[in-house]
Formats: sequence, C-alpha cells, structure tokens
Amino acid sequence: MKGRNIVINNKLQIPKYSHICFKFNFVKQSSMKKMCSLFLALFILLIQTIAQKPTVVTLDGNHLTTTISKHIYGHFSEHLGRCIYDGFWVSDTLKVSKKDRIRLDVVEALKKIQIPNLRWPGGCFADEYHWRDGIGPRQQRPYMVNTNWGGVTEDNSFGTHEFLELCTLLKTEPYITGNVGSGTVEEMAKWVEYLNSDAKSTMTELRKQNGQNEPWRVKFWGVGNESWGCGGEMTPEFYADQFNRYSTYARNYHNAPLLKIAGGANAGDYNWTEVLMKKAAGQMWGLSLHYYTIPTGNWGKKGSATSFTEAEYFNTMKSTLRMDELVTKHSTVMDRYDPQRRVGLVVDEWGIWTDVEPGTNPGFLYQQNSLRDALIAGTNLNIFNNHAERVRMANLAQTLNVLQSIVLTRGTQMILTPTYHVFDMYKVHQDAKKININFESPKYTLDGNSISAINMSASIDSNGVTHLTIVNIDAHNNIPLRFNMSSIHWKGVQGTIITSGALTDFNDFDSAAKVFIKNFDGAQKEGNDLMVTIPAKSIVALELK
Repeated sequence: MKGRNIVINNKLQIPKYSHICFKFNFVKQSSMKKMCSLFLALFILLIQTIAQKPTVVTLDGNHLTTTISKHIYGHFSEHLGRCIYDGFWVSDTLKVSKKDRIRLDVVEALKKIQIPNLRWPGGCFADEYHWRDGIGPRQQRPYMVNTNWGGVTEDNSFGTHEFLELCTLLKTEPYITGNVGSGTVEEMAKWVEYLNSDAKSTMTELRKQNGQNEPWRVKFWGVGNESWGCGGEMTPEFYADQFNRYSTYARNYHNAPLLKIAGGANAGDYNWTEVLMKKAAGQMWGLSLHYYTIPTGNWGKKGSATSFTEAEYFNTMKSTLRMDELVTKHSTVMDRYDPQRRVGLVVDEWGIWTDVEPGTNPGFLYQQNSLRDALIAGTNLNIFNNHAERVRMANLAQTLNVLQSIVLTRGTQMILTPTYHVFDMYKVHQDAKKININFESPKYTLDGNSISAINMSASIDSNGVTHLTIVNIDAHNNIPLRFNMSSIHWKGVQGTIITSGALTDFNDFDSAAKVFIKNFDGAQKEGNDLMVTIPAKSIVALELK
C-alpha cells in the first residue's frame, strides 16, 4: 500500500507522509505522567487506525480466457522409503481394508481431494527401473537393489499392473516416467506398446497373459527424469537429442495419443530450458521444472520439519516465494520459441524438503508436516493457478510417508497432514476459469527483511461460483482486505480456514489433530465489495454465490 509503512513484529514506525506534533507545558510531575499516558494511548490508537486500513484487491471477472488445469493438483509416488511399500502397497497380514495389497483407506482419502494424476515410478528411481521386472507372476519377478534410496531390496511386487490398478481405484490419470538414464529406446517403446496398443503383437499378447485384455491407453509420459543429475548427468544438448530419439519411437496407438513431457530444468537453470525449447519443442507436450523449498538453503543440513525459529520460518517462506520468479522466467524463455503456449510447463516435483525425522532411515526421506507446510502448499498452488496460461501440470513430492506428504501411515493408523487439507480446500479451482487479480501486498518484515505477506488466486467454476484462496504468511498480524467485486455477480459468502496456535503445530498419531479445515465467518458483503480480515499464519478459502 503506497503511502503507508506500518511494520509490525512488535516494532512501530511512523507512516510515511504523516506529521505528528505535540507540545507539552508541564507544571507538575504527576501532570506530566498523566499527559504521557494519554499521549501513548492516543498514539497507539492512531497507529492501529492507520494499520487497519484494508489493502484493496481488484478482481477482473470480465476476461475469463484461461482455464486452471486440474492437473496442477497432481501428486508423485516414487519407489522411495515407505511411499509404495508400506504406504500404498502393504503386507497381506496388515489388518486394514485393502484390494489385493492396495491400502483402501489411503485410496478413499485421496479420492476425496480428487487427485487428477499420479506420477510413477520416479524420480531418480525411474532411470534405473526396468519395467519387465515388474510384470508376470510376482514370485518369479527378479529382485533389485534400490541404489538411490536407502540401498534396500526391491522385490518388484508392485509393478505396472499394480500401479494401474491403483490409478483405477483412485479414478486418476497415470503419469509414467520412462527410463532414459539406464534404459534403451526399445525398452520404452515396448512399454508404450504393452500399455496402449490394441493390435495383435507379442507385447499385447504378453499383456493379456498377465491379466489385462484391453489397453490402458496411458497418455502422460515423462521421457526420463532429472537428466542433468541422477538421470544421467547429461548436458542439455545431449538430452535434447535423446528426448527426440526416444520420443520418435514412443508411438501413438489407436485411441491412445501420447502427451510427452521432457525432463526440464533444475530450479534456475534457464539455459536448459532454452536449449530444450530450441531443439526439441516440436515433440513435447510439456517441459518439466523441479524446485524444492529448503528451509536453511543448505542441502547438507536442511532443518527440522517441526522445530524451527521464526527466522527459519521467514527464510523458508522467502525460498517458497521464489517459485513465482522461476515460473515467470522459464515461461519467458518458452515464450520466445512457443508464443502460442502450446507446450505446458510441468512442475512435477515441488514441496518442502527438510531433515528426516530423528531415528528414521536417512534414505527414506520421512518428515513430519506442520502448519508451515500448509502455508507452503497454499502459496505454491496460488502461484501455479496464477500462471495457468503456461503451467499445465504440477506434482507435489510425495504422496505418502516421503517429503511433503499429504498422508502419513504407521501400521494400521493413518493421518491426514496439514498439506492434505490445503488440497482439499483448493480442489474447487480444478478446471475453473482463472480470475485475474490486481493488488499490492502488505509486507511481512523480520530483522529488517521483507517479503509479501499475502498471496491469493481466484476462479469461477462451471456453475458461476467464485472461489478465492488467500494465504497470510505473516506470523503475527491479521491483514484486512477490501475486494473490488464490481465485475463479479454475487449475493453471499461462505468461508473456511486452516490455521493453528503455532507454526510448528502438526497432526500426530498419538494425539488429536491440530491442523485441519474449520469454518470461517470473517468475511462480509459491503455494497458489492467483499470485506475480510485474514488471520495471521492462515489459509482462507471463500466461496461467493
């Protein structure tokens, strides 16, 4: 807000362009004390009055040209730690409801939030995975060592058929990543044929022998993963040639056209995007981007998931907000080669990465999930929604028991994390029309550094209902907003909120949940404007009908 500089966090600064003059004529010390007390009370009242002036937000409901793809709300499940084994795929003896060995309470939880796609088998694991090891009678499948994640033995009991059965139960689209790092062109080509062809061939007959008569017609295909790193330490020029080669032989079969996703950049490597768009854009549907929020900025010691200071929290949110810069700059590079925006940006690995929980296998990447994670999730999803012209898909890392999970399991127990509730809250944006928003965010200031306190996104669904999702990053201060709704027709508002007493609060197996969705009644209609005060450290969703 121009012309106002109210810094909070227990510090007061005189607003810009304000003039406060006082003249004292003291007679007695007691009178001076009374006047000082009166002065202090008036001064605090003045500051509070100025500070409560709402930030004005304008919504443009007249230019609804962009759809927020439901695939922005995708998820990622790798053969890593307890995501697949002891997550989705459990022991025959575990006393939970299951189909085959697929855990059904997890399936029901994910169906509730309408996950649109699920990425598998990796991740780094994808480029050492050979799909034929994971088909046929399970007792005959070869074992392997998962060299990327913990050095554990992989028995291949969860393979192609099991994954696609899981996707069927979830009613979600499979997103399969092929092996470019240690595989061959023929291997990936045969996998596509095995899954998608309805013609008579050795591969389709093998599929039928293994129990699947009809093709699955999987459309989303990643051509390798992190080819700049664990996927082969390739240069962008070399990978672009490999992408073109593998893509050429990944064929479209009857009623099964492929949407091919090239392995994209690591964070701010804009040269990678430049080379891929220049050399290979013609064969790709999407180009991926990977970026993780690291609380300390140090990959060696990333920081705790549930024990952190406000300074660590501030730096974490600053790191998260960098996603907007990355998406903007990669999109600018892509625009030079694809001004029609035919190629989508696919942020298929994102989320917070902390140190593992004490006492757990460091190769399993198991971390808890706090209110901070919910604020991170809401912020990233708002960024993706606002860039929906280019961002067509995104995948949170990862679904169960790994990194920023939405579900955690322990034996027969299951808990829904704060991040899960954000996806539940935000699912209203899936395939809705994006509303453009214009506002200048107040600042969250700590130790002389500032970041934007408020981020938000908005959409109108097919029934004409407007949805707003608003994140207040500020750890201490409620922030009033006035929405100019002159282009939006609405009569009433309902709200929900995710917040808790402390940023470090999380949902535990041994106690009642602390962080979940609650009703919110802090919004009201004033003329055709919407007035709302967003509580500190919260995510608020508003529905306007």
